[in-house]
This record gives sequence, structure tokens and C-alpha cells, in this order.
Amino acid sequence: AGAAALGHDAGAEWLRGRFHAPYLRDALLDAGMFAETLETAGFWSALPGLYAGVRDAIAAALAAEDVPGVVMCHISHVYPTGASLYFTVVCPQPDEPVARWGRVKAAATRAIVDGGGTVTHHHAVGTEHQPWLAAEIGDIGLAVLRSVKDTLDPAGILNPGILLP
Repeated sequence: AGAAALGHDAGAEWLRGRFHAPYLRDALLDAGMFAETLETAGFWSALPGLYAGVRDAIAAALAAEDVPGVVMCHISHVYPTGASLYFTVVCPQPDEPVARWGRVKAAATRAIVDGGGTVTHHHAVGTEHQPWLAAEIGDIGLAVLRSVKDTLDPAGILNPGILLP
């Protein structure tokens, strides 16, 4: 498709700086900026639309909050069938960062589901992505998970209501 090898130096540079991002995030927070990430994955055929949909949803959610921001994205993992998209959002630090990020993340996650991406990639579901689990795995997938949980945890004491409503 016209791709060109980047060579050894690009990989070596990435390896050298791969753990610098958390320190950059701390510096941004100290400067009054908010920095957060989210990740999805999709089939190769879906990636262009998935990228555009999630990027536009984040930008629209920031605009609705009347907040200027920067939305960046890179491919973090490559698979034979597709790749993951890793989004980074940087904007001025809000008064209620957790609530604002919740609204932005919800808009982005809706775009992920609508674009055929996965809400989990390799991070699992948990409470943060649970509202979109049914849209991703469907009724049969939920029934399978409920069956496994009922079999392994018949008393319902392990994380009740966390994964399955």
C-alpha cells in the first residue's frame, strides 16, 4: 500500500523515550493543563473511520465544554487483522477534571462503539467501560459471561454488579 520501512533508528528512538510520557504529563499538570488517554482497536478496514469518528467526538465534546484542546493519536499495537488507536487529549485543567473527562470519554466511547472499535482493547472492561459492553459483545456474549459468573460464583460475592449489570 505504499508503506516504507522506518528502519532501526525509529524503533530505537521510541524505545529510548517510551517511559517519558508520564513525566511529561506531570509537567503539563503542573502548568495547569489536563492530559488523558484512551485506547481502542479495530480491523484495518475500520481504522480510518474509527479514527475520524473518535477524534471528532472528542473535539465536539471539548467544544461543548467550551474548552480548547488538542487531540492526538498514534497506533500503539499492530496485529494481522488490525491495530489499536491510542488517543491523547490535552486541554486546560478544568475545575472538575474527573466529571469533564467522564463526559468527553463517554462521547469518545460512543464513537468507538459506533465505529466498530472495541471498548476494551487489552485493558478489560471494568466499571468504566461496562455501559458499552452489551453493544460490543451482544446478548449472547452477555449470556455467556453471566453463565460463567453464575457457575464460578453462585453466591454472587465476587464484584457484584461490576462487569454485568
